[in-house]
Amino acid sequence: MSRLEPQPYCFEYRKTIEFSETDMAGIVHFSNYYRYMEMAEHAFFRSFGKSVHEIIDGVSVGWPRVQASCDFFKPIRFEETILIRLTIQEIRRRSVRYLYYFFKETDEGEILLASGRIVAACVQINRDTGAIESIAIPSAIDEKLQEALASQKL
Repeated sequence: MSRLEPQPYCFEYRKTIEFSETDMAGIVHFSNYYRYMEMAEHAFFRSFGKSVHEIIDGVSVGWPRVQASCDFFKPIRFEETILIRLTIQEIRRRSVRYLYYFFKETDEGEILLASGRIVAACVQINRDTGAIESIAIPSAIDEKLQEALASQKL
């Protein structure tokens, strides 16, 4: 019996494709990959009891995207269930860089469908004026992000 190696941390999110997310050929429109990455990020935050938009120590905190890209390898189709893996590439003082991998699970194994990258900046949002200002990641969130990042390096 072989010994399993420790697996790096990665948050997994499953999504079944709806008809409204596809084009006339039943293939997911490219813009939806960005929505799926955001869905996975939101679920990741919820997994450690936080939200991407919440009041922390009296400050309204949000995470706008400052960079996003996606590479497409194989189409995703209506009613397929995909697996999205989110990993943290880097945590900076005021931002997080995520990597996303989109897979289709088959009897033969996983097929890589796409990969994406997002950089999200931590900001303070003034709800009265709408002003947005970059801030250091609050310690309550930074602690959870650092735990996730550290576990990737097992």
